[in-house]
Amino acid sequence: MDSSSVDNARLQSLLEEEKKKAMANEMVAKLTYVCWDKCITGSIGKSFSSSEGACLSNCAKRFVEVKMITVQRLFNPQ
Repeated sequence: MDSSSVDNARLQSLLEEEKKKAMANEMVAKLTYVCWDKCITGSIGKSFSSSEGACLSNCAKRFVEVKMITVQRLFNPQ
């Protein structure tokens, strides 16, 4: 392998890592937006109420499950 193909492989690897980071950041932002609006009903204090905490936890779990199902169906259509 010459140095240009090594550099190209490194660049591709770096771009792939950056894409993954961007996708993770996007998912966290969407998750925060959706679940916050759905679950936080009172004023913001030092901590969430037990119902708000449970709602946030359930919302996050469902969001991730749906995201995983969507990705699986995109890459493995039946």
